[in-house]
Amino acid sequence: MSLRVEVVTPDRPVYRADAKMVIARGVVGELGILPHHVPLVTELRIAPLRVIKEEGNDELAVHGGFLEVDGERLIVLAETAEQPNEIDVARAQEAYERAQETLRSPEADEAARAEAQRALQRAEVRLRVAGAQHHSA
Repeated sequence: MSLRVEVVTPDRPVYRADAKMVIARGVVGELGILPHHVPLVTELRIAPLRVIKEEGNDELAVHGGFLEVDGERLIVLAETAEQPNEIDVARAQEAYERAQETLRSPEADEAARAEAQRALQRAEVRLRVAGAQHHSA
């Protein structure tokens, strides 16, 4: 018994696999989705998406969007999503440092701080997912 998982963005399909379980962070908290889950649609936070499979686990960087479960199928419609091998670690580290700098700056206004906070979250997720790939290789 498995759950068909698909992750797509406006640009492209990112991921497809059969899973035993998917762990995602929705706006109301962390979700564990198993096969035969009740139909569900929820908004996603900027967070890793963990796909637990028979032959190991995968983790993707998902930056917002929606998750829909319908029977034996789970679809993530993400603003952006990346597999570990697609993440430019140096670029993510630079984005993290720029966001930290903006958040520390007394000149940054509320809008700049809010955008910096989102950039920081995206960079943290990318670095975590890339690190997970690095350690498992």
